[in-house]
Amino acid sequence: MIIDTHCHLDFPDFEAERVEVVARARARGIGRMITISTRLRRFDTIRAIAEEFDDVFCSVGTHPNNAHEETDITAEDLVALSEHPKVVAIGEAGLDYHYDRAPHADQRASLLVHIEAARRTQLPLVIHARRADDDMASILRDETAKGAFPFVLHCFSSGRALAETGVELGGYVSFSGILTFRNSPEIREIAAAVPEDRLLVETDAPYLAPVPHRGQTNEPSYVADTLAVLASTRGTSTEQMAAITTENAFRLFSKMSRP
Repeated sequence: MIIDTHCHLDFPDFEAERVEVVARARARGIGRMITISTRLRRFDTIRAIAEEFDDVFCSVGTHPNNAHEETDITAEDLVALSEHPKVVAIGEAGLDYHYDRAPHADQRASLLVHIEAARRTQLPLVIHARRADDDMASILRDETAKGAFPFVLHCFSSGRALAETGVELGGYVSFSGILTFRNSPEIREIAAAVPEDRLLVETDAPYLAPVPHRGQTNEPSYVADTLAVLASTRGTSTEQMAAITTENAFRLFSKMSRP
């Protein structure tokens, strides 16, 4: 079994064939998919998708690029919504200085709210970090000192220092199709160095389709291709890497039921 720990099944790309997309994932051995919230105000849609499929779970939260649209969200809101049995994570939240679609102050404030919700619920925080390594590392250190919370650095594309900080603080590191790109040797080097018990795989579908699907709409079934490259990068078999990342996913997303 393989678990796609991060996809966006609520996005318009999948509207016309969501059932078929999930079926194709099952056919490739994808036993669980987590569809990730990017706007709290769309949570009803995300929750409905998770309820429709036994093997799909979800998160609740606000993407940093949307933080300025949902400045009224509180930790209490997130905690209350996370009580739904299909909600297995908080987020995605974080810092994105690449697109800069939301003021940094709003992104930071939103991230701190999500951290508090993760700390209270002990559900993992799905962290989006792009071109914000130093600020993210600083926040993680400061906030962990106030009380530990589980987290994952999703779709990892940052520097080695942030990965090391995340692991040091108890976090996980998740690799997407970026790992398979020809121009990503640094990401493969980081993936080779992350401790075995902190590795995860994901698609971030519909974005970042891995080789050999580049240029296509990404979908959960393609996580198997990313996993194959991760296995090769670490010098192990795909079967062993599937077992490792699946066990890690169930450990981190502990509310997610096993088949």
